[in-house]
Amino acid sequence: MSIAVFAGSFDPFTLGHLDILESGAEIFDKVIVAVAKNINKQGFLPVEVRVKLIEECVAGFKNVEVTAYDGLTVEFAKSVGANVLLRGLRNEQDFSYELQISQTNSAISEDIKTVFLVTKPEHSYISSSAVREILKFQGDVSKLVPEVVNNYLKAQ
Repeated sequence: MSIAVFAGSFDPFTLGHLDILESGAEIFDKVIVAVAKNINKQGFLPVEVRVKLIEECVAGFKNVEVTAYDGLTVEFAKSVGANVLLRGLRNEQDFSYELQISQTNSAISEDIKTVFLVTKPEHSYISSSAVREILKFQGDVSKLVPEVVNNYLKAQ
């Protein structure tokens, strides 16, 4: 069974994230969306809220699970029996950043491979940080995040 971990802060979860997840769910037997608890950062949304929102976004997927984790991503992947880290790419800058992380992860554990998936062009400009910036100025993010996430953000 091929198990992939799709790890990130997902703060908040965007249509770009969902696009990568949909592709990953078609390729792998199981995908675990792993929401990182970063002790060095104050999150925009609490980790528990992010997990709940992503669970609602993926309710129709039979082979996707959502959980929070802390520590090294490769160690988390090993603990759940995953052999792949799933990473999304939007552009060349993402590739440069993700390549360095992938090589570091390989140095920690050669057993865990990284697979890069490229988002659809219509999602290539979307980032969680852009969503947060737009929200800061009371802008509309409905075209950037899943409906469940948008409804939550509007209610805040």
